Amino acid sequence: MTEIGLSLGVSPREDVQRFVTLARHAERLGVGHLWVIDSQMAMKDAYVALAVGAWETERVRLGTGVTNLQTRNVTVLANTFATLASMAPGRVLLGLGAGDSAVFPLGLRPSRIAELRTGIRQLRALLRGEETTLPGGAARMPFVPEQPPPIYLSASQPRMLQLAGAEADGVIVMGVADRDLIAAQIAHVARGAEQAGRDPAEVAVDVWVTVSVGDDASSAVDDVRSWASAKARWMSTWADLPPSLEAHRPEMEAAARAYDFGTHLSVRADHAHAVGDELATALAVAGDPVTCARRLADIAQLRPAQLTVALLSGGREQRLETLMAEIAPAIRAAAPDPVSP
Repeated sequence: MTEIGLSLGVSPREDVQRFVTLARHAERLGVGHLWVIDSQMAMKDAYVALAVGAWETERVRLGTGVTNLQTRNVTVLANTFATLASMAPGRVLLGLGAGDSAVFPLGLRPSRIAELRTGIRQLRALLRGEETTLPGGAARMPFVPEQPPPIYLSASQPRMLQLAGAEADGVIVMGVADRDLIAAQIAHVARGAEQAGRDPAEVAVDVWVTVSVGDDASSAVDDVRSWASAKARWMSTWADLPPSLEAHRPEMEAAARAYDFGTHLSVRADHAHAVGDELATALAVAGDPVTCARRLADIAQLRPAQLTVALLSGGREQRLETLMAEIAPAIRAAAPDPVSP
């Protein structure tokens, strides 16, 4: 059965204790995993939230969604995740990406493919207690957890997806709510695994989608507009867009020009208005419960191991309850036996 999870950040306006309360509630409702955003200029610290969450929950898996190698040195990451994994054995996930909102505001560049490949290998070695080579010479962790956390690579375009298939334990498919695009992305993961001599089934696929459920369709679309503007900004640089989205390229480029990383993913962001209704609903799932359940069930038929919903701010407890009561049953019915990829 496809495991349902959440992606969320700890807002600058909320206490970390509220995250803990939400994590406990999610666990009670059957949520399988929580990804916490690591974006130091937009959110409170992910690792503080993960540490407290690890102590205060019992079953739900916890991870970074996602961290990076530009603001976090590989040895620091290895130590942090080894510590977290010692606190919550078998419940920690290491979500890694090239770098986006944590990187661009600092004038840094995202990691390149080769750097990520090296970083994944170094992290895996360090977390297993093996020696690895760093710029300063050979290095080994002073301690290792009994169960090293699996490494998930966030990816959206072919080369990154294939890298995930070749090197990672899992892949976070950072696409949009377009079933055909997601299917093509999963195929790239499988191709990367096969080219590396791996069984594609070894790579856990986690598909991320943003959802707003409400009887007022207009309000639901407004709800996802800020998130859609973030995706539009990011996709504006893609050389190849799906045919269904190519016509929106000028709108995506306008969203990129208007984007303010200081209000990254905030529902109050001015740049949200750069994205119209048609593009917003192409990138995210928004509408009444029946519409949202149908679209997510369609995606779940691709049978990913995990399906993660970005939990938007504002009434998160009610959003969570609606998701698990009205949408989750359709997801589970559509994918009783997940296959990754």
